[in-house]
Amino acid sequence: MVFGIIVGPFVLKWVNPADWSSNPMQLTQEFSRYCLAVEVMIAGIELPKRYLRKEWRSLLMLLGPIMTIMWLISSAIITFTFNIPFIQALAIGACVAPTDPVLANAILKGVFAETHVPLRLRNILTAESGANDGLGYPFLFFALFLMRIGGGKAIGTWVYATWVYQILLSAVIGAVAGYVSRKALRYAEMYGWVDKESFLLSSITLALMLVGVCTIIGTDDIFCCFIAGNSFNWDGWYQSEADGSSLHDALNGFLSMTFFMYFGTIIPWSAYTGALKPWRIAVVVVAIMLVRRLPMLMALYKFIPAIQNWQSALFAGWFGPVGVSAVFYAVETYKQVNVHSDSNAGPTFKNHNKHSKGQLV
Repeated sequence: MVFGIIVGPFVLKWVNPADWSSNPMQLTQEFSRYCLAVEVMIAGIELPKRYLRKEWRSLLMLLGPIMTIMWLISSAIITFTFNIPFIQALAIGACVAPTDPVLANAILKGVFAETHVPLRLRNILTAESGANDGLGYPFLFFALFLMRIGGGKAIGTWVYATWVYQILLSAVIGAVAGYVSRKALRYAEMYGWVDKESFLLSSITLALMLVGVCTIIGTDDIFCCFIAGNSFNWDGWYQSEADGSSLHDALNGFLSMTFFMYFGTIIPWSAYTGALKPWRIAVVVVAIMLVRRLPMLMALYKFIPAIQNWQSALFAGWFGPVGVSAVFYAVETYKQVNVHSDSNAGPTFKNHNKHSKGQLV
């Protein structure tokens, strides 16, 4: 990221992504979308076979009450620091509630992690970061629907438009696509119709295809890719056949480096004035790091079977990276607030109070 800042328009002016596209916001979101899709697909594939069935209790706790509390705490910090209405802070808090799979892979892989972090803990944190990225949509659209519609009608719309259409349908598509792809690949491999390179890239191809399909029909492509990755390696066959390949590790490094270099070039330095003074941003960052996740993990870890002692809870509580997924949801929020027609989930918000809208943007 520092390199991106240096070569970007703020310092050396060698690279300016605004010159690459007439819609820089869309470019940023699509870049982050494909990074996340590939990363959550890899996360799903690299989990042990039938992992979601084995650790459903732990995941239910992490993705349910704990993620909800993370969202509410982040929103409270934002509303008190920036003095904006809580309903708007809920939309911003939804951007930082998920843990980022791109940064998670950088932390949970390598010699140090394999030596010092228990395998079961690494697996549950990988699964959490893969699943909760896609599950950021319900939190985001809860706030957006309340701002747009309000009352009981907003709740009803949120349930069927977000949970049923975006989340449930994405899970079904991902499970079916992963199952069919696994069977087809196994059949092709048995008859020698696929070479080693194509075999290894099949999971990435599946992720790219699902992004296209889900974007067309307006469902949650990130969550779909995570479920597809689990389904693709449900019996452990693909991972055992690909064992020893460094493709996924290479992709993790490539995607994390390129995205954060790109991010360094698009940071809107001129916007950090007024309510967005640097000291306010610093307060939010420190407060979110300290209280968004750590206290409740320490308090509730006994209800999470995969976290077996307070030392693991301390690591899991401190482990809560905010990165690519936050950028993705921030752009989605910006587009929804401005009722952009190219938003993945369609327009949801129209607020005639320009001051209120400006604060959220």
